[in-house]
Amino acid sequence: MRDIVVLLFLIYLIFDSIKTPWHSVLALAIFSYMNPHAFAWGFVRSLPVYFILFLISFGLYLKEKDKQSIFFDWRVKFFIILWCYFILTTIFATVPDYALEKLKSVSKIYLPFLFTLSMINTRYKLYCLIATIGCSFGFVAFKGGIFAIAHGFSYRVWGPTGTQYAGNNEFALATIIAIPLLVLLFTETTHSLFKKFLLFAIPICIASAISSWSRGALLALVGSGGYLLWNSRYKLILIPVTLLGIYILIPYLPQEWFSRMDTINTYETDESAMSRIQVWTDGWNYAKSHPFLGAGFEGWIFVSQRDWHSAYVEIFSEHGFIAFFIWLSMLLGSYISLIKLPVVTKSYPTLSWVSNYCKAIKASLLAYMIGSAFLGVSYWDLLYHLIFISALIKKFALEELKVVQKINIENKNPHLRHLY
Repeated sequence: MRDIVVLLFLIYLIFDSIKTPWHSVLALAIFSYMNPHAFAWGFVRSLPVYFILFLISFGLYLKEKDKQSIFFDWRVKFFIILWCYFILTTIFATVPDYALEKLKSVSKIYLPFLFTLSMINTRYKLYCLIATIGCSFGFVAFKGGIFAIAHGFSYRVWGPTGTQYAGNNEFALATIIAIPLLVLLFTETTHSLFKKFLLFAIPICIASAISSWSRGALLALVGSGGYLLWNSRYKLILIPVTLLGIYILIPYLPQEWFSRMDTINTYETDESAMSRIQVWTDGWNYAKSHPFLGAGFEGWIFVSQRDWHSAYVEIFSEHGFIAFFIWLSMLLGSYISLIKLPVVTKSYPTLSWVSNYCKAIKASLLAYMIGSAFLGVSYWDLLYHLIFISALIKKFALEELKVVQKINIENKNPHLRHLY
């Protein structure tokens, strides 16, 4: 029965995309993040669902007239350069066969972003993309949160089987990254019923992340959540409510959960933590001796025989410091851009949306920057979605700003209208 439901859902998305081509970008996001086929038990699990949607999206992209040229924001340029650099490091990789397979996998993730940059050409479409990503993760996290609460947080919550978010640590981090997007939907939506549901669903998603028993995710939650609370217009209400919620929650968490979280302070006695530090040391030493090309994709097999457990270490160990600089520049540069943009637009009431969007994406990027220090997730499509969403926010904000400034000039100086 599940297979039939998922198959019908896939068929609906295909026909909907044919009718409205830019919806194909949303369909790809749904099957990347919600992974509905992972909940099936039969033949649908073996279908190349994402590849089918990709081919359809590519065909629709070629035929679609309502699209913009790919704008070469600096992040887009860096993205293309980084992709080319990955090809170079693959040629000289220490484990060529594994590296080539990983390059193919990464390229499948990267290529659809060209559709996104072209077909998401209005603020409304951008809002729909953000809503799709947030709700896709929210759907699975809400399900996990209900499970966590029902079982007193005694079991770990895992992501959809067979996906890049299957692990408890990975899914918890993805959930925390998605929560600010749900907060943005709460701020921007005009549907009162949906607002009420989000008010209920967001704490459930937080419960899902807490019940992952992930130490890195807990740090990401504190960092991202603290940022959102401190920058909220309602912080005088939300901060006491949050503290009260934590006070109520603590007695329901099992002692084993506290014991695991306490290893953050006593990492020297935790075998898992110390093994990660050893892997990071191995990766750093290898990068220093191979600063330009690193070990190539999946280089951990050659260098340390264990996964890097850090996105930062993963990049400079596998591709060298030039690639690391490009990748880190995209990440930090996007964050800085989101800080500066609201300052430019704050004097214009019609551009109040810019501050809300920037705040949410900053919180998501902050969660990634903290959580990815302990997970090898440097190639996640979710990261690049956030980076390109920040680029699109800037594009649409500056376009609207130009129009508003033009109108203001015309209103103040009617005799200048003929100049436009």
